[in-house]
Amino acid sequence: MHINFHTAHLRSVTKMVTFLRVLISLLCSIVLLALFKFFHKFWWVPMRINRVMSSQGIRGPPYSFFYGNMKEISIMIKQSMSFPVDISHDIFPRIQPHFDSWLHIYGKNFLYWQGPQPELVVTEPELLKQIMSVRELTTRIQGTGPAFKKIFGGGLIFSQGEKWATQRKLATHAFNGERLKNMVPTMVESVDMMLKRWKDAGTKEKDVHEEFLTMTSEVISKIVFGSNYEEGKQIFQKQGALIGLAAKQLSKVRLPGFGMMFKDKEDLETDKLLASIQDIITKMIKNRENMMVSGDEHNSTTDYLGILLNSRHDVNDGYRLSIQDIIDECRTFYIAGHGTISILLTWATLLLGIHTEWQEKAREEVQQVFGNQNPSSEGIPRLKKMSMIINETLRLYPPGISTTRKVQKETHVGDLVLPPNLNLQIPALPFHQDRGTWGEDAHLFKPERFSEGVANVVNSNPGAFLPFGYGPRICVGNNFGINESKITLSMILQHYRFTLSPNYVHAPYQHITLRPKSGVQIIFQAL
Repeated sequence: MHINFHTAHLRSVTKMVTFLRVLISLLCSIVLLALFKFFHKFWWVPMRINRVMSSQGIRGPPYSFFYGNMKEISIMIKQSMSFPVDISHDIFPRIQPHFDSWLHIYGKNFLYWQGPQPELVVTEPELLKQIMSVRELTTRIQGTGPAFKKIFGGGLIFSQGEKWATQRKLATHAFNGERLKNMVPTMVESVDMMLKRWKDAGTKEKDVHEEFLTMTSEVISKIVFGSNYEEGKQIFQKQGALIGLAAKQLSKVRLPGFGMMFKDKEDLETDKLLASIQDIITKMIKNRENMMVSGDEHNSTTDYLGILLNSRHDVNDGYRLSIQDIIDECRTFYIAGHGTISILLTWATLLLGIHTEWQEKAREEVQQVFGNQNPSSEGIPRLKKMSMIINETLRLYPPGISTTRKVQKETHVGDLVLPPNLNLQIPALPFHQDRGTWGEDAHLFKPERFSEGVANVVNSNPGAFLPFGYGPRICVGNNFGINESKITLSMILQHYRFTLSPNYVHAPYQHITLRPKSGVQIIFQAL
């Protein structure tokens, strides 16, 4: 019996040892596989792509394991942003000092690394023209990083394929010519409210950046959410805080999956804001759907939220938007329809506050077109000088400083063979301020450049002016933004003369969009 017990014990121990060996072997295999994937992503692939591109004459700063060039980029930007500058519109060396430096070292097209992700920067007009001719590269946007994913979700800006086609179709419908005309009274009403606040406050100096942020949030809240715009403003306020948190995370490079397991304070705050935004929009959608079902059609399908919800019942669409898609699209409009327009207005007011001779020319035109009446949809196209001023503002201070595209599969562009998973970055400022295209005074504010329109200026170089991107993915709300800017500036010019305050500190910086770090202080004098 003792022998049988001993034998059974040995068998049990043997099974345990065998199990542990199998478990250790399995764990070793998992660790080895993880290590293989890690080194494949962070070393082998970057080295291979670097060889492919360098063999074609495309060079760049050397790849550093894991971080790529992110550390040196962070240092250069921190140095360039450490002090304000004299009022100069030559802002490229300040905003993108790494690009400015590498252009001088490696040429007009170069390769750099965001972590292990290769980025081909294109500033050569001929290569950009060739890229524009490849349809796959005009429609395929690069994937979103964690920070942008939190800001935009799956909205129009970063969606792909059939989903993008459906979203684009709906957005185009929402901003067609007739609907844009119908939006004019909403824009006029919001600008009028802002001007009344200014009059009641009685103060002569204003930070117009803050004023325009408030005004444009009211406009886009009404356009997207209709009669529920007050709730919409809550969403946009939270989205603004979300942008601030996400912007801080743009320069972070983390191990794959690290952010899911270990969340810092900013991650937790971001998750809280996202949950709150999700909850508010979800409730608004449920209320709106109940209105549509009950037959209460008043304002339930004419705003953008109504258009999106109504599309869910369209059987002809190739892609059916989900509730989450609609939530993401509403969030996307905060950036596309609010942040960028307020920035355009801010820089335009700064430039007119400096160049008062152009302010007077614009005021005379507004008086000729509208007199003392509010702007109308019929008069807006007749504001030729205003168009010149806005285009020149977009040239010097484009809200979005880069257009990005993704190489999905091996693609031939001119003499280059681009490997898959390569990102293309097309920075606007080198094109917008290129002396070869715009002349030796490219860094000066001269709206007369656009006296014959945009096409006449960039006829030989279509990539020279890219404030709204290019190709099929050009910003769908660009006409909406231009109209709102013309209306706002016209109404201000009807009531005030203004100059730049001596308190203004020139410190443009990139915070998702190109904005003034310390606001823009303007002194207003009532007419």
